[in-house]
Amino acid sequence: MIRVMIAEDVPLLRESLAAVLELEEDLTVVAAVERGDEIVEAAARERPDVALLDIDLPGLDGISAAVKLREALPECRALVLTGLARPDHLRRALAAGAAGFVLKHAVPQTLVDAIRKVVAGERVVDPQLALAALETPANPLPAREIDVLRLAATGAGPDEIAATLFLSVGTVRNYLSSAITRLDARNRVDAIRIATDRGWL
Repeated sequence: MIRVMIAEDVPLLRESLAAVLELEEDLTVVAAVERGDEIVEAAARERPDVALLDIDLPGLDGISAAVKLREALPECRALVLTGLARPDHLRRALAAGAAGFVLKHAVPQTLVDAIRKVVAGERVVDPQLALAALETPANPLPAREIDVLRLAATGAGPDEIAATLFLSVGTVRNYLSSAITRLDARNRVDAIRIATDRGWL
């Protein structure tokens, strides 16, 4: 019997996933959590073979949780679920050691097959997403420029960004200017749009 844990913050989706998986003779759902910071504790208690992890979880995102899960319970295979086909999420998930990456709008049988495959030691990636990842260039932005752009995307100005990141206002302006240049953008708003569209923020 394959033991499955579900981490999904939307109750209807979490319960629907559990119901679909329980219809399979070789699958059983041993835990269902709604927060990313509950994953490792639940996995340590229930010892699942596979953890279905939504990316956008409160407390801790699914990809960061996959890293912690791999450290705490290396025998548990992480299968990341997302509603957005963003190539950068795929790259991050695979770098985090996830065994698979499946889109939420896939048919149930695709998910069931993916669970069986990752338990068998295979890696599973949605073909459309894999193709998009190959066609999209890697993120050219250093981590600090990403931090600055991410805050700028919320509407924060250089003063607020500087205070949040413990940088000088001049340094923030330099990071913004550098990000605009790297992305061949017209201005800060264009840089945010480009980075967001490509899944880099």
